Amino acid sequence: MTGFNEERLHALVGKMLGDLGGAYSVPTARIGYRLGLFDALHRDGPATAAELAERAGGLAERYVREWAMAQAANGYVDYDAASGRFALNPEQAMVFAVTDSPVYLRGAFDLAAAMIEGEPKVEAGFRDGSGVAWGDSAGCLFCAVGAFFRPGYVNNIVQNWLPALDGVGPKLELGADVADIGCGVGFSTLLMAQAFPNSRFVGYDFHEPSIAEANAHAAAHGLSDRVRFETAAAKDIADDGFDLITVFDCLHDMGDPRGCAAHIRQMMKPDANWMIVEPIAADRPEDNIGNPVSRLYYNASTMICVPTSLAQEVGAALGAQAGEAAITGVLRDAGFSRVRRAAEGPFNMILEARA
Repeated sequence: MTGFNEERLHALVGKMLGDLGGAYSVPTARIGYRLGLFDALHRDGPATAAELAERAGGLAERYVREWAMAQAANGYVDYDAASGRFALNPEQAMVFAVTDSPVYLRGAFDLAAAMIEGEPKVEAGFRDGSGVAWGDSAGCLFCAVGAFFRPGYVNNIVQNWLPALDGVGPKLELGADVADIGCGVGFSTLLMAQAFPNSRFVGYDFHEPSIAEANAHAAAHGLSDRVRFETAAAKDIADDGFDLITVFDCLHDMGDPRGCAAHIRQMMKPDANWMIVEPIAADRPEDNIGNPVSRLYYNASTMICVPTSLAQEVGAALGAQAGEAAITGVLRDAGFSRVRRAAEGPFNMILEARA
């Protein structure tokens, strides 16, 4: 075979074994989350398989023993051969048990499973160019996406992203009108509402099941008096006069992001701010290769973001790795003269747009 390099082949096979090991861990990790096995180790300390099975509600010990060895092989739990006990160290706990940790990844495992579930529909799109409407590719894709983004929102929206915007903090403290477009199940909206009790919030999303869940969350948190959620596509929102508009991780999913941006401009007061949170990416595609975050986003974009956009009017299909230059171009085409990167993190870039 021309150009064959045995050393390169061995390196690739080694990488594939690691990748496949990670893929095979998805169902076992999800079982650990759902059955409370990780929580039991975190809450009550090291345990044998039999002790862990009992702690988790009387599960079958043989299953738990194999599961625990799988997690030890994954590096997700520690195993002490002398005592036969399994344990979560503090770092593992942040990923598997501490729900408000910035790296709690239950939603990521659920999202991987949802992408597998949606595979046949996305494959059909490859053949005929059609899209897959949001929520149609998997049973609870919107739940998984909400859970995936929640830890980042809990640890950043109020603490880092809103303070980075020009003059927004004082507005929210005094009392502002805020629209959260593409709010999903409402995590982002409710986090802001809890932090700023003098302000009023409305979340919009075109996915009715997400809005139903968001309204249930608002009621459960006692926030329905100043937070409401409505089913509406971005370009169909009739309200205006907002001091702040937020769009979290969804502008690139919209079929017509330029049309949406132009409509958002009409919804804003003259001195209002628009915060756009997007997946972080370099502007040149080649600069995203070799980046583990971009790898996650490109695969998710193939299975979720691009099909979702193609299922809508225009179907711009920006994708989750569009980059700052492309997003800024969309905003400037919509009439925003001031666009800047206000903040960034390992997974997101935060842009601020003003008329």
